[in-house]
Amino acid sequence: MKPIRVWAVARKEFLHIVRDPRSLGMAVAIPMLLLLLFGYALTLDVDRVPTVIWDQSESHVSRNLIARFEGSRYFDIAAHIQNYRELERAIDTGEALAALVIPTDFAGQLEAGRETPVQLIVDGSDSNTAGIAIGYTETITQGFSEAIALAQLQRQRGQTAEAPLAVEPRVWFNADLESRNYIVPGLIAVIMMVIAALLTSLTVAREWERGTMEQLISTPVKGPELIVGKLLPYFVIGMFDVLVAVLMGEFLFGVPLRGNVALLFGMAAIFLVGALSMGMLISIVTKGQLLASQLAMVTTFLPSFLLSGFMYAIENMPAPLQVITHIVPARYFVNLLKGIYLKGVGLEVLALEAALLALFGAVMLTLAIVKFKKKLV
Repeated sequence: MKPIRVWAVARKEFLHIVRDPRSLGMAVAIPMLLLLLFGYALTLDVDRVPTVIWDQSESHVSRNLIARFEGSRYFDIAAHIQNYRELERAIDTGEALAALVIPTDFAGQLEAGRETPVQLIVDGSDSNTAGIAIGYTETITQGFSEAIALAQLQRQRGQTAEAPLAVEPRVWFNADLESRNYIVPGLIAVIMMVIAALLTSLTVAREWERGTMEQLISTPVKGPELIVGKLLPYFVIGMFDVLVAVLMGEFLFGVPLRGNVALLFGMAAIFLVGALSMGMLISIVTKGQLLASQLAMVTTFLPSFLLSGFMYAIENMPAPLQVITHIVPARYFVNLLKGIYLKGVGLEVLALEAALLALFGAVMLTLAIVKFKKKLV
């Protein structure tokens, strides 16, 4: 493999990218746009759940319970209602996702030391939000119940009582529990996988469709030199996209980068080689731009988005799908990015993921070189 031939092919491909605004826009603008859209629109945080309250008791005890909901950042009291008809309408129209119903004998039952039911009605059409809202409600009511029980115990014994157990939670790595802090690093992996494969999936197929492959075949350029030369411009563009994504994560989304920056870009370079080579392999096999782009999207976006652990925990997937995730390269890059970004760990912890990512890159590049033949058939 002669560097001068590789450089000649790379220069030709780079000039083509510069002269084609669509390719350049796809290479630079689309990753930024996707990161903006997903970064702002995709969130798993459930805050300010719109809630309506029907306080049938209208006592100081029920008002104390309502005050706990009003003082929580997880609930937004939309209205106080007077009957079930208003409750149903609020949930049907989407004005409220939850409704709290306090019974008439609420205060009397509590003062008598009896267990008092409080009804919570939740719109289950969004099961994730409904489950989280139920959890928030249970936490608030449990704290309220403990306060009532301690107050009653204090009145009976005539002395100050304290809860026997006090939980002091300490969150590591993502202290604010912001979903954006782990969504944005995962987004970088998914976006780079899709864009890299899409870019190179059109390179060889374009040469075949435009009839310029015959000219390349007639030159002294060897197959490996052609493949590597075509990959180089897109590799440079891909690394630039990674730089832009890291800067956007740091200064636009405020995602902390606690790990080694050099390690981050090194792993990104390895991942890019594999993703670009995969797109090149698809282009070589299909020899058509339309089929190549469609196949690249199916084999990169869906697995990267659904099976990489970016959005859904792999441990919660069915066993067959958990096995399939091991052949999804984005899984290892997502783990690497989250480990570097949030935990600040290095290869002493992430060595296996780094090795598997390097294996993916080597296998894809080798397959692309082997599959490409300087023949017209």
